[in-house]
Amino acid sequence: MRPAFDPWSPLFVAHPYDVYAYLRENEPVSWFEPTGQWLISRHADVDALLRDRRLGRTYLHVATHSEMCRPDDPAHLAPFWHVIRNGILDMEPPDHTRLRRLVSQAFTPRRVEALRPTVQRIADRLVDEFVADGGGDLIARVAEPLPVTVIAEMLGVPEADRHLLRPWSADICGMYELNPSREVADRAVRACEEFSDYLRGLAAARRGDPRDDLITALTQVDGLTEDELVGTCVLLLNAGHEATVNTTGNGWWALFRNPGELTRLRASADLLPTAIEELMRYDTPAQMFERWVLEDITISGVDIPRGSEVALLFGSANHDPAVFTDPARLNLGRAENPHISFGAGIHYCLGAPLARIELTASFGALLAKAPAMKLVETPKWKPGYIIRGLETLLVEV
Repeated sequence: MRPAFDPWSPLFVAHPYDVYAYLRENEPVSWFEPTGQWLISRHADVDALLRDRRLGRTYLHVATHSEMCRPDDPAHLAPFWHVIRNGILDMEPPDHTRLRRLVSQAFTPRRVEALRPTVQRIADRLVDEFVADGGGDLIARVAEPLPVTVIAEMLGVPEADRHLLRPWSADICGMYELNPSREVADRAVRACEEFSDYLRGLAAARRGDPRDDLITALTQVDGLTEDELVGTCVLLLNAGHEATVNTTGNGWWALFRNPGELTRLRASADLLPTAIEELMRYDTPAQMFERWVLEDITISGVDIPRGSEVALLFGSANHDPAVFTDPARLNLGRAENPHISFGAGIHYCLGAPLARIELTASFGALLAKAPAMKLVETPKWKPGYIIRGLETLLVEV
């Protein structure tokens, strides 16, 4: 029987890899009627299409909705799309080229590298408190607060306001799931409005009282509009912590399921860099990214017309045996690991270096300070598929 691709099924979300294997072998390009998308499952195709300029995150730079035979945006979603389309993730050249260049003036490799001691300090403090309490929910106590705190400090969000960030991000990211409900959409719109107002106020304050933070740096970038500043900061929060949170939770769950590899990692801290890459590959935090077809294209022998939407299955590509030896095996020493968890092409994740710093700090601190950490109960997956992570991860130390 053909296994079902069902992103709303808890069983599928918990383990989609058997379905991926079937798709790669039998239907590498397959039509998925419930969302009106073409599913792309092989690594070679996904990697190539991420770099192919005949596809885009948006089509509005070359055509209107009606020209692409698509409905207009619902009026109630206007505040959401205004924020999202002012971030580089949902732009294409020439706007993407211009904005990424401007943002790179403030979000420099030097600024990111300078955060390393701060990241380590935050990770050590969170883990020390976690160990002192004997453990608990690793996601709520370590995985979530670390990247949110780092992004908040980098942006310059005052400590008293930082509790607002995670709920705003969670509500906005709900719109990235497949066929979101009106309730999810309304929460995302409200979060965009509230977060935008907050960022505009913070930017105005920094113009009058500059600080050593990214908000100040962005206000000083010539040519960057206030809407683009807001869109950039929203993207940095959402992309800058959701994937890191889920890589941490998914990664530790994978280690507990593979005790031999966990023992290997505990015995050799030198494995940590390759371990981080392997954990991102093994249980990819973002399972799918979508692209619009801007010109007629043929993928693995299947003709796909302009105006179609393709769903690039990152989780499947990262388990393709044509690229990864024994992909179902967690191998923390995997030397050749061309995973695409950070994307590829012009939309390659701007925050990848920071994510690696955060993951190395948190995994390293837990391995050093909680060497006997063990699982208390089998975790459950959140209902989301595209942004895939655990609800909780209860451990004791």
